[in-house]
Amino acid sequence: MATADVIEALRQQFPELEIEPRPLCRHLDGRESDQTWVRLPPDRLFEVMAFLRDDPRTRFEQLIDLTCVDYLNFPEAEDRLAVVYALLSLTHNHRLWVKVFVNDPDPEVPSVYELWHGADWPEREVFDLFGIRFAGHPDLRRLLLPEDFKDHPLRKDYPLRGRGEREAFDAIQRDSA
Repeated sequence: MATADVIEALRQQFPELEIEPRPLCRHLDGRESDQTWVRLPPDRLFEVMAFLRDDPRTRFEQLIDLTCVDYLNFPEAEDRLAVVYALLSLTHNHRLWVKVFVNDPDPEVPSVYELWHGADWPEREVFDLFGIRFAGHPDLRRLLLPEDFKDHPLRKDYPLRGRGEREAFDAIQRDSA
């Protein structure tokens, strides 16, 4: 089954979403990648992802990656943040990337933890470093930074040298380590 068949299955199941496949990347010589991504609205994410996992025409058994992209100051970007899901069908040997765009002040998408338990830590990481909440996540708390840390350091408006948090740590000397 080709990616075109996956897109057709999505269009048949969700005609109101107007699914428009796009190439994952464009090469410098103008060629387009044969890998595809689609955009979904946040309020329909869980429903569509359940379909992609369970429908025999698609069978995306694996969530192979979940990450985020900050499109701040990106040319022609309409939204600030994109949560990106990389899906793999072992049954049909195809891949699909799904992007869900959200904006400040309260970026939130539904958790896909109930569909793929492997989303647990990647959702926590995106929450921690980008500030996107995952509604329905069973344990959404910071993964890498202290709970009282106010910012999200992978956002493009976060200063490269931080906001002074390094000054709060005691210097460790060689003789006291």
